[in-house]
Amino acid sequence: MKRFIQGEHRGQSNLLPESLDDYVNDTNPVRVVDVFVDELDLVKLGFESAIPADTGRPAYHPSILLKIYIYGYLNRIQSSRRLEREAQRNVELMWLTGRLMPDFKTIANFRKDNGKAIRGVCRQFVVLCQQLGLFAGSLIAIDGSKFKAVNNRDRNFTSAKLKRRMEEIEASINRYLTALDAADQQDRPASDANVVHLEERIAKLKAQMKELQLIETQLNESPDKQVSLTDPDARSMMTRGTGIVGYNVQTAVDTKHHLIVAHEVTNVGSDRDQLSPIAKQAREAMGTEKLSVVADRGYFKSGEILACHDAGIVTYVPKPMTSAAKADGRLNNDAFIYDAAANAYTCPAGETLIWRFSSVENGMKLHRYWSSNCQSCALKSQCTPSKQRRIRRWEHEAVLEEMQHRLSRAPEMMKVRKRTVEHPFGTLKQWMGASHFLTRKLNGVSAEMSLNVLAYNLKRVMKIIGTVSLLEALTA
Repeated sequence: MKRFIQGEHRGQSNLLPESLDDYVNDTNPVRVVDVFVDELDLVKLGFESAIPADTGRPAYHPSILLKIYIYGYLNRIQSSRRLEREAQRNVELMWLTGRLMPDFKTIANFRKDNGKAIRGVCRQFVVLCQQLGLFAGSLIAIDGSKFKAVNNRDRNFTSAKLKRRMEEIEASINRYLTALDAADQQDRPASDANVVHLEERIAKLKAQMKELQLIETQLNESPDKQVSLTDPDARSMMTRGTGIVGYNVQTAVDTKHHLIVAHEVTNVGSDRDQLSPIAKQAREAMGTEKLSVVADRGYFKSGEILACHDAGIVTYVPKPMTSAAKADGRLNNDAFIYDAAANAYTCPAGETLIWRFSSVENGMKLHRYWSSNCQSCALKSQCTPSKQRRIRRWEHEAVLEEMQHRLSRAPEMMKVRKRTVEHPFGTLKQWMGASHFLTRKLNGVSAEMSLNVLAYNLKRVMKIIGTVSLLEALTA
């Protein structure tokens, strides 16, 4: 092996540095983790065992376990068993914990028992980002993405899926019973290998049917008619592919540095009811009175947009094009012009559609308008197949119209949304791997997501202002 760089012999004695601190340079991110956690008020955040008991075996201080987890998620080590091994061999973790080496069960229990407090730590770092002036100040992008749970699709049941599975089992049982009858007619003995195999298969299928009947009972008692056996809170959700069993993660991302301002984990597959809650959460985290939010058309819901309007939050959400008239090639509702002073519509033919009556549907007060001259109109074939073209108007329709006018004056908003909010999701899913979440139930999954978001924000801030500047800000 001549002419190559040579390593030292394994039996060679070395004088290693006497201090672990010599292994960790001044710009190492592990120093940020150490200072950040030491500056937190863990008692106020609600961490268990932050105040030690007077009796019993001493426990690990929550700061030690929190440091281990933050370091792990910064380095894509989310598993408690892997963190246990790293604490025994990783010099940076030895420096961070003072050579403490908790077992995997202690590490896992800390994340399971302190979900709410861990989410509070994530919010604390967002407050620090706000104090450092890292937010654009008035504009955020909101989006949701589906993350896989530990629950396999075969362990998730809906009414249709359960019915289909039971029908398949019944068909298989009938097929095996028919085969048994044929064997009886051939006078085969009960000890015949084929007969024994058929009887075993029938017994196994009947046991599966009993299990499915128990699941059917749980399904009927479930509010959303869905049951997941491994993770009870996970739900089947539609995606662009075949769908997954998991959670819907909502994020509000700052448009200046792509920092995640607020996040929430839900097990509701639709985004329609998520706009105002995450927008209000983001405004509180940013500490600003004025806020504008941009989201895709999956968030368009009249009540949510009104809630944002009432809270003083400016929204940019495009309206979905779901008009049956437009799909059939007829005139859409936007071809009819509303006159607020006269409380009437003007159609493309110049006729006036006057107010007729009001009604309440799904908690929304709707007004009805139509004209009596539709039968003789030259444009009727292009307008409606009914006797009259009837227009429905929500009592707060002006809020939606104002938003659409605002969006038409700022067409770049949807590009801003795309380049802002989709990057964090792609980064987080890459870090988390194909399996995504490792924990079960909504509380555990929320804590795990908060650790991922905290690690993402920490890396972003260290990239933006540098490790040294962040350390100075933490100790200021």
